[in-house]
Amino acid sequence: MSDPSQQLWHPESYAARGRFVSDLGAPVLELLDPRPDERVLDLGCGDGALTEQLVARGARVIGVDASSAMVAGARARGLDARMLDGQALTFEAAFEAVFSNAPLHWMLEPERVIAGVHRALVPGGRFVAELGGHGNVAAIHGALERALIARGLTAPRDTFFPTPEHYGGLLEAGGFKVESIALIPRPTPLPGDIGDWITTFAHGFLAPLPPEERPDLVAEVALALRHQLFGVDGIWRADYMRLRFRAIRQEAAQP
Repeated sequence: MSDPSQQLWHPESYAARGRFVSDLGAPVLELLDPRPDERVLDLGCGDGALTEQLVARGARVIGVDASSAMVAGARARGLDARMLDGQALTFEAAFEAVFSNAPLHWMLEPERVIAGVHRALVPGGRFVAELGGHGNVAAIHGALERALIARGLTAPRDTFFPTPEHYGGLLEAGGFKVESIALIPRPTPLPGDIGDWITTFAHGFLAPLPPEERPDLVAEVALALRHQLFGVDGIWRADYMRLRFRAIRQEAAQP
């Protein structure tokens, strides 16, 4: 990836600061209900923590991710993981199910994602996923944006947090029957402080600044968010809103 504002992923820091993302993926796994020996694509598999759980349930799983570092982490677990952009899937009728937990909001061309998933699935195959939904981390992103504007800088547009109506419409236009879709508020306890979250998940907001100026912005944003996201129990909670859905591939996408 050549754009310096794009999100960067490192398996070690993700494991230390972002493991809650996969740890909280159990409801999506249950919605998928993987079956022994069926073929499953884990779209945006990251370091393979949930891919591993799919394999443990007996599914034959291929994981794909756009980050070479994350793919290497998944392969280190012994998984079949491949470097591939989720907006340019190349599979044809190769899976009974496509599963995705948390990467779809980083893919800014959802129509291409949905078209690729449709091609990858056999007719009747299911697409089960969770992504950031409308209002996701709005407080955090708002504080970061205000801090950048105060410095004369422009905030990135590197995430896609749709409403259920918007994403459901995209799925239907892309040849899917939506069985369920819902926006779920999920204030999420963080393993560290909000600064760790920012440096792990908000690289795009830090990229416009020289590296030596980034700690000051992070500290400023943490102070601005403290009254809203820091609990009396001493735990930071990110203002997550999740969009979770299950959709079935129809014979053909709408023209």
